[in-house]
Amino acid sequence: MASTVTTSKDSAAPSRPGYGRLLRTRGAWTFLLPGFAARQPFAMLTLSIVLLVQHTTGSYGAAGAVAAVTGVSMALFAPYTGRLADRHGQRAVLVPGVLVHAAAGLALTALALNGAPLWALFAAAVPTGASVPQVGPMVRARWGVRLKGSPLMATAAAFESVTDEFTFVVGPLLATALCTTVDPSAGLVTEAALTLVGGLLFAAQKGTQPPVATAADGHTRVRHASALRVPGVRVLIVTFLGIGSVFGGMQVSLAAFTESIGEPGLNGVLYGVFAAGNMLAGLACGAVAWKVSPQRRLIVAYAALALAASALWTADSALLLGALGLLVGMCIAPALITGYTLVESLVPAGARTEAFTWLTGAVALGQAAAVTVAGQFEDRLWDGAGFLVPMGGTLLALATLLALRSRLAGAPRGRTVARGMGHREPVAVD
Repeated sequence: MASTVTTSKDSAAPSRPGYGRLLRTRGAWTFLLPGFAARQPFAMLTLSIVLLVQHTTGSYGAAGAVAAVTGVSMALFAPYTGRLADRHGQRAVLVPGVLVHAAAGLALTALALNGAPLWALFAAAVPTGASVPQVGPMVRARWGVRLKGSPLMATAAAFESVTDEFTFVVGPLLATALCTTVDPSAGLVTEAALTLVGGLLFAAQKGTQPPVATAADGHTRVRHASALRVPGVRVLIVTFLGIGSVFGGMQVSLAAFTESIGEPGLNGVLYGVFAAGNMLAGLACGAVAWKVSPQRRLIVAYAALALAASALWTADSALLLGALGLLVGMCIAPALITGYTLVESLVPAGARTEAFTWLTGAVALGQAAAVTVAGQFEDRLWDGAGFLVPMGGTLLALATLLALRSRLAGAPRGRTVARGMGHREPVAVD
């Protein structure tokens, strides 16, 4: 499968293609538009669950715990979804996945509205999270098919990161508006509907789907190594866990802060400002011809993120919190984009979709843990104590990144992970 991440060599090219040319790629819009709708679960799901369960139980701790179960399930199942898509095709994974997700999300909604016990909410949260479609990595894989060997691959990598961040502008605003002005369950119901419609439309675009790797006899018996076996990927997973702690901690803490000042409607606005900073920084990163190595860029970007996140708990007004949230958001995008960029040099081509899902899953797992801890802090400590979670998560991840930064060196380019693929003698890793 073609890489969908930006290499440092490509980034340094003086005549880099632009976003306009990328979006004129034949067939691109057929998967971009439905893919955008199907991406909304990652941006809407956690916040919709928090707002619904907090409304029905009165506890941010309970709401955070249910959301955490969903996030953990998504994190654990995401890499296997990516691997199945590589082996059997995206359509074969997406169609049953979106059907299960919509049904599980509606069941969770019904249970919450009818005052079901916490264990029942946990039971419904497991399939809800496990079935979240991994559309972002699948879109990246489709760009690889359309742009194989093209210099536009670098632009596509930046564009995908910006698209991911844009969902975090639209998703939280939409979830908050629906839950606070329509009905507490409206966010989760809309999320399920968008997933179902967008996922099925995306799966229907068979012409842009990456081909399934096959053996010489035409059967799909290609052996794949797990991307998790690459040391650098494990370092990136830790850094993305820290990024997830920012998302999760911000979601719970912003909701608690705006409720404490009697302005719950500001929650979506403040989170949208945070996500907007993320998106704008992503656009800038995609337009810069970087000469600094991605390893160094990741360390600098992550240090800035940890510093900015450490100031969140000091905010005592919505205006100051919005400014700090904007700064934190602007620091996240460079770290995310650079992390995805490093996958190209660390992971053999046959395992990159799985590598992307490991990183996506790490964000979800970090978000789930942060939602749980931040919810407990808000319930048991002072208003705003949940903002300590992004600080702790990013500082711990930064320490790990600094200690293990040597593992981010690129692997030899001749290594392969699937029989019948690559240019040198194939080696079965597992």
